[in-house]
Amino acid sequence: MSFRNEDYHPYQEYQKHHDPDHIDSSGVDFTEHTSVEDLSELWNESLKRGMHGICFSMYEDGQQPGDHITMEQVERRIGILKPYTKWVRSFSCIEGNEFVPQMAHKYGLKTLVGAWLSDDLEKNELEIEALIDLANKGFVDIAAVGNEVLYRNDLSIEQLLEYIKRVKKALPNIPVGYVDAYYEFVVHPELVQHSDVILTNCYPYWEGTSIDYSLGHMNDMFNQVVNVSQGKRVIITETGWPSQGESLREAHSSAENAMKYFINAQLWSSQNDIDIFYFSSFDESWKKGAEGEVGAYWGLWDKLEQLKF
Repeated sequence: MSFRNEDYHPYQEYQKHHDPDHIDSSGVDFTEHTSVEDLSELWNESLKRGMHGICFSMYEDGQQPGDHITMEQVERRIGILKPYTKWVRSFSCIEGNEFVPQMAHKYGLKTLVGAWLSDDLEKNELEIEALIDLANKGFVDIAAVGNEVLYRNDLSIEQLLEYIKRVKKALPNIPVGYVDAYYEFVVHPELVQHSDVILTNCYPYWEGTSIDYSLGHMNDMFNQVVNVSQGKRVIITETGWPSQGESLREAHSSAENAMKYFINAQLWSSQNDIDIFYFSSFDESWKKGAEGEVGAYWGLWDKLEQLKF
């Protein structure tokens, strides 16, 4: 690994601390909190205690990826998030996304900064060079080379590893990883080998899991990655639950379920010292496409930047 500090556990201590037998995934007994008002109170208490990290939602109504977003818009949203989180995660390094880590550092937050990789090789070059530039200027605390590239089948594993190696060589003093669904690290041990830190997305909702079993399911996803992590730090870079929209088998989107999942995820994170970047900060209307109606409703804040509950 190219990175060591007090935030990253040595191998033996990390494995011991995150042994499946020692992780509490019981969650809150919601039978004592049946009303929406009770849930809202618990949700707000949990939010006020603070999160490890949150995924930054870039786009207002009428905006979408490819639009150039202003520094003023980014700064306003970072200012909203600051009281509730220690870290912010961004997904791209161009078209205004470069302002996310800059504004996060301005407000005293740490950054997990992603270069968005796709099958557009020319644009990939812009992303990689911008990530390296931001890191050299001191705005990157963890670098993520791509997000769900293998899941989307945008690049081969060989192409992806070359990008990871390139960034690691350019940034020897910054931890470098790659973000994808938990099972990709089981299928591709070479991802673990070439990463300083393991960055995994865990979504019980997208696997059709009932809210009643969602925390246990996320715990299982996490442990599958820990078991192949070679002792490296594992961070959950995305998890969340939509507040409205379509359901997926036993996973039902609703305000109540979104509150329950957030409360339990934050409790599990705190009790077990597991770092989570919650998805997401603000609702974004542009996501209604491939994901259906539900794609627009993953935020803790609505599209008008107001807390939902």
